[in-house]
Amino acid sequence: MKDQRRTEIKVGITVIMGLLIFLWILGWAKNFSLTSNHKPVLIRFDNVTGLEIGDNVMVNGLRKGFVKDMKIQQDHVLVTLSLEKDVNLREDAQFSISMLDLMGGKKVGVSPGVSSADFNYNSVHNGVFYADIPSVMSMLGSVQGDIVASLKDMRITLSSANKYLTDDELTNNIKSSAANLNQISQKMILMIDENRESFKKLASNGAAITSEAKDFIANNKEGIRTSLEELKVLLKKTDTLMTSANEFTSEVKNKNNNLGKLLYDKELYDNLTQSVAKLSELSKILLEQIKKEGINIDAHIKLF
Repeated sequence: MKDQRRTEIKVGITVIMGLLIFLWILGWAKNFSLTSNHKPVLIRFDNVTGLEIGDNVMVNGLRKGFVKDMKIQQDHVLVTLSLEKDVNLREDAQFSISMLDLMGGKKVGVSPGVSSADFNYNSVHNGVFYADIPSVMSMLGSVQGDIVASLKDMRITLSSANKYLTDDELTNNIKSSAANLNQISQKMILMIDENRESFKKLASNGAAITSEAKDFIANNKEGIRTSLEELKVLLKKTDTLMTSANEFTSEVKNKNNNLGKLLYDKELYDNLTQSVAKLSELSKILLEQIKKEGINIDAHIKLF
């Protein structure tokens, strides 16, 4: 009887220990905790495809929390992260959703930042969603028609290029052009060899001329400077003369001097016109008298 009771006690203790171990493993896997040793962080994501409550939060590759809650708010999702208290976030901390491994699943990656300012746990921060392999395949499926059309166009282009490149006339033209280019190159090499001495003399003469010009400038530096200064003075005087001529012309046009008054006086112009007309009439009379009987002069001379 005692052995049977002892066996029942052992079995009970074993079952209780098994349940405790199971609950501990379940709590560790689901991030259950009896003590509040985590702090919440609110992150805004435009897309959280594949992310679930309880997924890991990795800080620099280390598991330091889990996804506590997710709520849809209009055009974004508000995710609540639960981080361990020993995580030291700074103001420039960054948050991202990425693939956990090749088998699937998602995680929230956290870069703590290096700023000297403290992290504000009361505000909502922005996060980034990194597309995984299924997301990329989904995007490729949406552009499948465009890819097929592009491949067809590329095949047509390659076919046309192949026909163009395999054309016998084009091949002969390319060969002929290459042969002509080879002949021109040989002639150029022969011409350079034949005129090598001339090129050397030309280069030598050019160097000599450059040296002589340099010596001439160095020897006549003061004279050149004096000539430039005199030219500068001459240009200044010419400018002054042109200014005076412009002023004189303006005075003439505005009748501010005697010449302007004479040139632009209408009364004087009319008198001159009348005088010329009378002189022309007098010339005609004298010419007629000369042709006929000579010039008749009827004059009374009064002696004093």
